[in-house]
Amino acid sequence: MKKNSFSHKRVIILILLVVLLMMSAFLFYLMVKKDQFALEKDSSSTEDTNTGKDSGDQKGNTEVSEEEELEKKIQAQISEMSLEEKIYQLFFVIPESLTGVDMVTQAGDATKAALEQYPVGGIIYFSQNIENEEQITTMTSNSQSYSKIPLFIGVDEEGGSLVARIANNPNFQVPTFPDMKEIGASGDPSKAYEVGSSIGSYLKEYGFNMDFAPDADVLTNPENTAIGSRSFGSDPQLVSQMVAEEVRGLEEQNVTAVLKHFPGHGSTAEDSHNGAAVVNRSLEELRSAEFLPFEAGIQAGADVIMVGHLQVPQVIPDDTPASLSSVMITDILRNELGFDGLVITDSLSMGAVTEYYTSAEAAVMCIQAGGDMLLIPEDFHQAYQGVLDAVNNQTLSEERINESLTRILRVKYKNLS
Repeated sequence: MKKNSFSHKRVIILILLVVLLMMSAFLFYLMVKKDQFALEKDSSSTEDTNTGKDSGDQKGNTEVSEEEELEKKIQAQISEMSLEEKIYQLFFVIPESLTGVDMVTQAGDATKAALEQYPVGGIIYFSQNIENEEQITTMTSNSQSYSKIPLFIGVDEEGGSLVARIANNPNFQVPTFPDMKEIGASGDPSKAYEVGSSIGSYLKEYGFNMDFAPDADVLTNPENTAIGSRSFGSDPQLVSQMVAEEVRGLEEQNVTAVLKHFPGHGSTAEDSHNGAAVVNRSLEELRSAEFLPFEAGIQAGADVIMVGHLQVPQVIPDDTPASLSSVMITDILRNELGFDGLVITDSLSMGAVTEYYTSAEAAVMCIQAGGDMLLIPEDFHQAYQGVLDAVNNQTLSEERINESLTRILRVKYKNLS
């Protein structure tokens, strides 16, 4: 009996030992699995981080690649162009100058032949060219189709009662707006955005891709009649906010905004349409007021700035108009304000230019100063010949022409392609 009892105890002890061994093995298994899970989690996090980094790098590389592709496209285009074709791209003209017709309201064979012979960079239409919706849409479409390189097709459509070639034409059913002075007085920048978006929408519908707006002038002289109610107001900060929002509205409709009239036409007593207009402000005063809306517009995405025919004696002592001055265009606008976009003159047929310079002289001076596009020279053909002669006699280099052409094509391929 005792022997059986001892054997029974041994069996129980063995069973307990086996159970303990199994439990120890199970606990060891759990510990190993826990460590493996932790390692896998760390590995996964590292991979996610690397993947995210790679994804970001790939995105960055894609962006760089897109920029590089654009530059390759531009340089490929330039390499295929003759010197004459390059120079014609610097001109933004009225259709009458292009075709030799007294008043142009259609684009047919004469326009096609003219664009083949004089492949200009842009055409601007005025009230006399714009009759009704069907007519202007057909004219812009035809003109664009005749140009080998995308054509800037522009108009002055600021909104308000003074400068709105389309909205002030009773044959067009488009949104209308009060003067920008009233928009500014509202203190609501969203109203300026609505102006830009609405105008951009109908301009795009009619085939325009550039609007010579917004007016970025700060009205520091309340007696100013050249700008007056076209300006958003006299407060530089308010004008800056309004300008930035109108730029966004236009650009979102793929209509290129043009900030005007650098360095600021709001302090003048004269009108540059008729003769010399003087900005009697120091550089520090300009920096604290007039420049601010242009800087805001640049930050908002404006690719083009119009430089006015403004004499600024405290900055440019020899009274050269800002539009023809390297001090204003290169030293201040490009180097100080950091603008590397397209610089276009105000109309070169204005008295502030024609009373002092020939069309050829003004065109060459603008390019020498750092400008890119020549708007409405009084004599288009003389201005073109002046630039061509300047390159041939090495007053201007072809590389300088290529610099401006690169800026022009960059805006065209970005916004028009």
